Amino acid sequence: MSTSSNTLVASDLDRTLIYSTAALALSMPDAQAPRLLCVETYERKPLSYMTETAAGLLAELASAVTFVPTTTRTPEQYRRIRLPGPAPEFAICANGGELLVRGEPDLAWRERVREALAAECASLAEVHERLVRTADPAWLLKERTAADLFAYLVVDRPLLPDAWVRELEEWAGERGWTVSVQGRKVYAVPKPLTKSAAVREVARRTGAAEVLAAGDSLLDADLLLAADRAWRPGHGELADVGWSAPHVTALATRGVAAGEEILRAFAGV
Repeated sequence: MSTSSNTLVASDLDRTLIYSTAALALSMPDAQAPRLLCVETYERKPLSYMTETAAGLLAELASAVTFVPTTTRTPEQYRRIRLPGPAPEFAICANGGELLVRGEPDLAWRERVREALAAECASLAEVHERLVRTADPAWLLKERTAADLFAYLVVDRPLLPDAWVRELEEWAGERGWTVSVQGRKVYAVPKPLTKSAAVREVARRTGAAEVLAAGDSLLDADLLLAADRAWRPGHGELADVGWSAPHVTALATRGVAAGEEILRAFAGV
């Protein structure tokens, strides 16, 4: 492994390193599929996977560098995941709204984030009300708020109108929020709520000399831009819009195999 021990690796999880059964459809035909390791269960059912090779690469990487899972999941959703290797000292949840240190929320960081949101954005209550009021029951499956920070809908994606998403993006943007569609979920997230801000805080605490990152969605763009080097898979929102930056490698690989390729890139092998 050529990556230095003074390196911080911050990676998105869902559809970047780990994949649900639905996301596995992005991969190769069944006959060519690699062996998989289940890394998450929910209600006693397997939910998310990595390839066995990716699991081995992650275990080795997490033993050599500061590996920071960086996710939009709430802390409760994140704790369902059992990643290979040593337990991360730091984890970033709720799109940067929660910083876990050895599994426990950092209360000072939580307060800092909430003060910034109160000063710069429309309230969660206003945005959540708009989401629910304008969503059509024909395609709305569930509505949720997460960690009292942002809101999301679970939708029947083929029925979701593009015009509704565009209108929501414009409305939310005027109020300091951003909209992202990931799989079956439509997220509304305050613009100041970013993964990159939390990663910078972890880098400051650890004295990291280099930050590597990976992610697949528009909510990961700020994270990738803030890193010294970064990667995105050949699927996801960023790939769909052709998003790129000089220091970001756009992989052609799609699906669960992309997670394996990203981990090889992190390790420099």
